Amino acid sequence: MQKNAPDIAECITKNLYEYFNDLNGEEPKNVYEMVMVQVEKPLLQHVLEKCGGNQCKAAEILGMNRNTLRKKLLQHDLLS
Repeated sequence: MQKNAPDIAECITKNLYEYFNDLNGEEPKNVYEMVMVQVEKPLLQHVLEKCGGNQCKAAEILGMNRNTLRKKLLQHDLLS
C-alpha cells in the first residue's frame, strides 16, 4: 500500500457518510447488500486480472473454493 493512501475501510466509511447524507431523510434499504456488491465486483475483477484469468489461482488468493468464485463471477457478469 502506498504511504499516506487511505485504506479501504476509510474509503467505505467516507462513502457511507455521503450516502446517508444524500438520502435527505429517506429510509435506507439493503445497505449491506449494496456495499457488498460494490466491493465484491471490483475485488474479483482485480484479483482475476492479477492472476491472468486463472480462476484456480484467484480462488486460492481470495481464500475461497473455485466453484464459489465461478458462481460469484457469474453473478457479477464477469465471465465471457
